[in-house]
Amino acid sequence: MTAVLHSDKLTVIYGSKTIGYSLFYAERKTMEIAVHPDSTVTVKAPMGSDIVLIEKKINKRARWILRQLNYFKQFTPKTPSRCFINGETHLYLGKQYRLKIYQGDENSVKLSKGFFQITCRKPGPEVAERLLKKWYLERANIQLNNSLSRCWSKFSSFVFAKPVISIRQMQKRWGSLSSKGIVTLNPDLIKAPKECIDYVVTHELCHLKYHDHSSEFYKLLNRVIPEWERVKRKLELSMV
Repeated sequence: MTAVLHSDKLTVIYGSKTIGYSLFYAERKTMEIAVHPDSTVTVKAPMGSDIVLIEKKINKRARWILRQLNYFKQFTPKTPSRCFINGETHLYLGKQYRLKIYQGDENSVKLSKGFFQITCRKPGPEVAERLLKKWYLERANIQLNNSLSRCWSKFSSFVFAKPVISIRQMQKRWGSLSSKGIVTLNPDLIKAPKECIDYVVTHELCHLKYHDHSSEFYKLLNRVIPEWERVKRKLELSMV
């Protein structure tokens, strides 16, 4: 499903509060409102939806939106921007590892004895960042495909073909499912615990049967991962 951005600077007034949101139009039957950990709100509406009706729906969900915004606010300030220097910590599969940067004959990254050991011909933050991001992407290809294999076994009764994975950086989403059955995953998931990765993959696999977030979708998700809400919270907390 392709969503087209209409505007990312819209607002709705609810009492004394102003709710800012980004509006997307998509080929869908229902409207979806999402509140993200970075305190942004996105609305996906069916093509041609009247803005007045969209604002009414947002007002109807305003209390829930504000509760979600307050929930995420407690986790700020978020982890500061990474500088890629010695001693700095970086995540991998839910655990923190410190950087040790060395000068050597080749560029390499090794995870050993609780440290990211980065060897550079010309040590510096830019080189360390490039090498670590390349390492993350290589591990993401392995770990995310392993997750798909683990999760797919729970959907063996379905008549769908096993989807393929595409790994692509996304600003506000962990995963998505295309109309062609391709599961796109954010490579930053490699920093989250394995059960959180499996939750995101399972969430997208559920969309093979139910393309929206209907009650039937959540019944299926509950059946496959009874504690999905706990795991979702763990993902949100581990990545701030």
